[in-house]
Amino acid sequence: MPLHYLTVPVTPFQQNCSILWCTRTMQAVIVDPGGDLPKLRAAIAKLGVTLQQIWLTHAHIDHAGATGTLAREDGLPIVGPHPGDQFWIDGLAQQAQMFGFPRAEPFTPTRWLADGDSVTVGDCTLDVRHCPGHTPGHVVFHSAQAQRAFVGDVLFAGSIGRTDFPGGDHDTLIDSITRRLWPMGDDTVFVPGHGPESSFGRERQHNPYVRGT
Repeated sequence: MPLHYLTVPVTPFQQNCSILWCTRTMQAVIVDPGGDLPKLRAAIAKLGVTLQQIWLTHAHIDHAGATGTLAREDGLPIVGPHPGDQFWIDGLAQQAQMFGFPRAEPFTPTRWLADGDSVTVGDCTLDVRHCPGHTPGHVVFHSAQAQRAFVGDVLFAGSIGRTDFPGGDHDTLIDSITRRLWPMGDDTVFVPGHGPESSFGRERQHNPYVRGT
């Protein structure tokens, strides 16, 4: 399978930033560069990959805080999230101030994403699912071939995303999980926005928020 990835926790929130690359072309993308750019650049250099794009699951500060700077400095297109998160992008400066993050450079996505879209890194194509609930414009990236999903803050090992921020909604989040994530299959391993990986099957059995759904 040519899709490989490395997850690098960044920011005081220990957000899981993922570097995805195609082993055939060594082309790479970075998912949710929330901060700590020197740490991310070091990881990319060690892997020996060529960064081509930035992909965003959503626009909370711990996931998107370094996006504008990285895009400007490296001339990279920004792919995602869904337009429902425009207001979060507009408010990045206020988010940074509120949570004590460094100043976040403003940005405009090169390409907005919608449910059913696809994105590509090298020879690898991933499907895009719109999964609102944590934020209105949250998206998830899924590789059926690799049986991996990068789900941001929709689902965690043993928990689910918060829904008490502006634009969040608990019922919508549960609907996104059951209608968008579960059909990817119980064997699919997911990389959440925080904490350890798990599988959809394990969460369906043991996660108290979605058990039996």
